[in-house]
Order: sequence, then structure tokens, then C-alpha cells
Amino acid sequence: MIAIDGPAGSGKSTSARILAARLGYQYLDTGAMYRALTWFAIQNGVAPSDGTRLAVLARSVEITFETHEDINRVSINGRDVTSEIRSPMVTELVSEVSAHQGVRQAMVEKQREIGARGEIVAEGRDTTTVVFPDADVKVYLDCNVSTRAQRRLIDMARLGVSTTLQEQIAEIERRDKHDSERKHSPLTKSRDAYFVDTTNTTIEEQVERVLALLKTVLK
Repeated sequence: MIAIDGPAGSGKSTSARILAARLGYQYLDTGAMYRALTWFAIQNGVAPSDGTRLAVLARSVEITFETHEDINRVSINGRDVTSEIRSPMVTELVSEVSAHQGVRQAMVEKQREIGARGEIVAEGRDTTTVVFPDADVKVYLDCNVSTRAQRRLIDMARLGVSTTLQEQIAEIERRDKHDSERKHSPLTKSRDAYFVDTTNTTIEEQVERVLALLKTVLK
């Protein structure tokens, strides 16, 4: 079990997906699970402030992943929502939805069920601290805001979502504040996680850094 944490745009999703492929492991994108739930809540008229109803939804839905043509496809109750969960509305509301304790408890249970299968590369914002505190290796990725915004801009373009660099910078700063200050499972670096600065590195370079770290830790 390898757990990777870090703020939005730090490269953790792409790095974790490539790392999982290199190792022959399954890739678990915990953030996409919260986005899928947020999209589902919007479709069903459940307010992002309604923690009770959101928790019920979180326990009832089925969220699955499948890597296809270098993209991690996300489905909820059998419907592919890979592009929909990256929409501006979902991005705006997902932090509020994911902050509810009942929602996080339900999602953590689902994530641990997947993790129990073994040979997993999991990533998110509380993966090393809450979901998998006993992971074999914990990694925390981070870099400056402008680099993170540029990466998110590229990711959005690949998914066909129109946005600007300025919008992504503002969104990342908002997400950072909300995620680090939320009451339940805030974004924080685990004391036993290895820190990797991904500023001024390509995705391939940061994947190689993590692989080198794994060779050292797991030898």
C-alpha cells in the first residue's frame, strides 16, 4: 500500500496513476469519489450544506474506477461521470460536500474496502493521515500555486473543460484554505510522510523521484 497526499494541482493524481501502472497496482483516486458524490447530489437536488442527506447518499452509491486511454474513468452507479465531475460547479461545491463528517466516514469505509484488496496506490488529501495511516509508504507532494494552477489548466483542457489560469489560481487558493481549515480530516502532512517538492519538475521527473524513494524505503 502506497498512500500519497498533497494539495490540488500538486501532481499527485497523475503521478499516482502512472506509479500504479508502473508497479502493476490499482490506482485509487479518493478525491474523484468526493467529486462523484457532489455531482450526484447536484443531480438529485441535495444541498451541499445538508450533511445528513449527503451521508445517506454517500453510503448508498457505488463508485468505480477504470483506466482507459490514459484517463482514470470514474463511474457512479454505473454512469461514467469523468468529465462531469470536473465541471466548475462540482469544483466549487466539492470542498463543502466533503467537509461533512458523515460523508467522510462513509467514503473512508469505501476507500478502505478497496485498499483491503492490496497492491494499491491511493491519493487524496487525507489518505496518509486518516484513510490509510498504516500504509507501507506515505508521500506528500507539493509545489507553488502558479505551477499547480498551470497543471490543472492542462488537466481541464484534456477533459474538455474551459477555464483560465487566473480562475485556476483563485480556485486552488480557495480550496487550500477550505481543505486545511475544515474541522474533519483537514489537509495536513503526516509526520512520517516523505516530502517531495514537485516545483519545476515534469510529471515524469516527479514519478521517477517517487520511484527512487520507494526503492530506498522498501529495499
